[in-house]
Parts: sequence; structure tokens; C-alpha cells
Amino acid sequence: MTDDINGLSPRKKRNILLDIIIACCIAAMAVYAFQEFGPTLSSKKQIAEEHVAETVTPIKYGFDLNAFHLESLVLQPNQFLGDILYYNGIDHGKIAKLETASRDVYSVRRLKAGKKLTIVKSDPCGAAECLVYEPDPFSYVLFDLRDSITVQEIEKEVTLCQETLAGRIETSLWNAMTSANSQHALISKMEDALGWSVDFPRAQKGDEFKLVYQTKHIDGEMVGVGDLLGAYYKNDKEHYAIHFENDEYAGFYDLEGRATKRDFLKSPVRSSYISSSFNLRRFHPILKRRKPHLGTDYAAPHGTPIRAVSAGTIDIAGYSKGNGKYVKIRHSKEIQTQYLHMSKFASGIRRGTRVSQGETIGYVGQTGLATGPHVCFRFWKNGRQVDHTRMNFPPPKPMAAEELPQFFKRKKEIMDILDFIPSVEFDEEELTASPEADTQKANT
Repeated sequence: MTDDINGLSPRKKRNILLDIIIACCIAAMAVYAFQEFGPTLSSKKQIAEEHVAETVTPIKYGFDLNAFHLESLVLQPNQFLGDILYYNGIDHGKIAKLETASRDVYSVRRLKAGKKLTIVKSDPCGAAECLVYEPDPFSYVLFDLRDSITVQEIEKEVTLCQETLAGRIETSLWNAMTSANSQHALISKMEDALGWSVDFPRAQKGDEFKLVYQTKHIDGEMVGVGDLLGAYYKNDKEHYAIHFENDEYAGFYDLEGRATKRDFLKSPVRSSYISSSFNLRRFHPILKRRKPHLGTDYAAPHGTPIRAVSAGTIDIAGYSKGNGKYVKIRHSKEIQTQYLHMSKFASGIRRGTRVSQGETIGYVGQTGLATGPHVCFRFWKNGRQVDHTRMNFPPPKPMAAEELPQFFKRKKEIMDILDFIPSVEFDEEELTASPEADTQKANT
């Protein structure tokens, strides 16, 4: 190689030597930079990570658990707050001041047995400094006993999670949803969404449903059901309800943008089943003779709320030997509805009272000629009793055209989720079982 270099011109020799010198300088600078700054950057990163770890401290009810001691208990019947406070170092004078200071915010007299109470101390062996009372899962009341006594009612931070549910009817909607570990509140929300188009008490074996909904979480635990975002129900038809809300509209809508809410609900009782249908030749179980049954019986537990199927005015809230306690509501010049065999009327229900759709007007009982707790629902049109289950009411008009693009965008979001939820499959033998046997099982 030396011979090769010696054969070059002096100018080329200088250029090669210059390149070698520059390369050596760059390498030396790189080694120096790594030695001087590499460990420093690494240590700085480590220090920063340690600092972040140190600043993430456990907090509960706004108290640093590294600095405060929290002791929780469940209030027992006949247990007095004054005794608890006195045992935890609070004198009677301060207890009296707390009772006075709490009156305008959340009186200590409202504390109930069975609810959680937490005592906060900075010294585990010292006197109580604060009390935390939880009246419900979504809030707590802070009684601060330090210096000047203060009382605050504070809402907990709620996290919303989106979930889905699918099921298929074997005996009833209630059984299908409870077997899927569904919250009872979700059943009511589904009935609110589709109760105008689906007669849930007439649910048949093989009917299926899918739901998209929110759950509420506090401190990582589920504490309740949030909004129902979308619902699908399939019987002889497919029914959809999409929750949509903007400045002009709020509620559930079908796929065309029409409100699912109509003038009349399909049923006056939630989570019930039809024990006897409209029948002109029914054999009366008490009178032991054939007598037209001009209504629809909805069986439900004693005390279940009965709701007005549409807005109207109370014509009658009274009693008769056959009807027992009953209410009759006028909805228009042509239409009235009647609710029989109540155990009692709801507060304020009397002749002339105006009621809204879905409002509770009474409670299921078996007064009058009745063999068990149920409500006999009767639908009057132009002075004649008719079978309401065979009536079709026109759907509402779609929302304004200028709002539809926004609705259709929301609909697509929900439909994409509903379509992705797998259906619950049953064995063919289960689906082809006799409806009579299934009805008998439900009635039992």
C-alpha cells in the first residue's frame, strides 16, 4: 500500500492525509461526548423516572394516604354519631357545632344505618380530623372538623365504559337478560327504547336482542348503568332504536330518523307477561261460565307500578265489585283506557287529574274478581272495548331533513357495533319445543 501512495502526486497525498486527520478528530469527539454526556443523560432520565414515581401518591376522598390514616365502618342500627366522634377524641362542644354547621348542607341527622362512614386522622392514635359519609355510590359528604367546621357534598369522578350484550328469549325477556348478568336498570332502558313498537309481555321463544350501552365506574368498580346507545330486537320483525341527541332532538329513533316514542305504550306494566288475552268466549275462572274477556291481563308481582299508556285525564278512580280498585283515563274524544284490580292508587290520582305517558297511576293487586295479582288492561275506542294488541298506530314523522345527515352518521356508528355483536345460538331442539310447554313454564 505504501508503494501505491508513493506513486501518487503530492497533491493527492495531502488530500488523503487530510481526510485521515478529519476522520480521527470526529472519532475522538464522539468518544469524548459519550464519556462526558452519556452517563449524565442516562442518570437524568433515571432521576426523572424516579421523580415521577415519587409524585404518584395514593389519594382517596382527596386525602394523601401516605399522610393520613383512614378507618371505615358501616353504621349500625341505633348507633349514634356523637358516640363515634366522642370515642375518636371529639368533645361534646365540637359535636354540637358540627350538628349546627351541617344543617344547611347535609345534616348529620340524615346519616343512615347500613351506609359507609370513614374517619380521617393524621395520627392513627390521635383525634378524628374529618368524617366522610357515602350516601350513595356517586357522591360523598366531607365533614371537616379542623379549625372552623365545614361541610361539603362532593360528586365522585365517574368513568364511562361502552359495553355490549346479546341474548335470545327462552321464557321471558326478564329471564333472558338476568341470565346474561344484566343490570335490572338496563331492562327498563331497553323497554323505554322499544316499548312503543315491541310488546315485551308477548315475547316468544327464539326472539333475540342486542344492546350497546354504557356502564359507570368509580375507582375501577362498576356502580351502575349509563345511557343505552342502541338496541335491536327481532321477533317477526326487526326493531331498532338509536339514541341521538343534539340541540334540537333527544331520544331514541328508528333507522329512518323517526322517534320510537308513539302515542301509546304497548303495555301498562314493565317486565310482565300476558296471562289472559282478549277473548270473546273465555271461560271465567271464578264465575265458572263463559263470559267475554274484553281486556288483556298482565300478570306481575303484587305492588308492581302500573303506568298510563298515554297522556290523558283521569275520568274514574274508584271501586266496583268486579273491577276492584280501577282507573279509567280519557286520552281523546274517541279513546279511553282502563286499569283494573289495583292494590292501591298512586299518590294524587283522582278524577280530573292530568297524567303523562308512563306516569305511575297505581299498583298491581288482585282486588275485585281476580285469582292472582295482575292488571286487566282495557282499551276503549268510540265507546267500545277493542283488542289493543291488534291496533296499529301511525309512526311519527322523521326529524327535519337538515338534521338527518348528523343522525345518519350516528346511526352508522351504532349499527356497526350492533352488527358486530354475535348472536346467541340455541340448539334446534330448544327452538322447536312446543310453545304451549314454554308458556306453561313462564306462567308457573
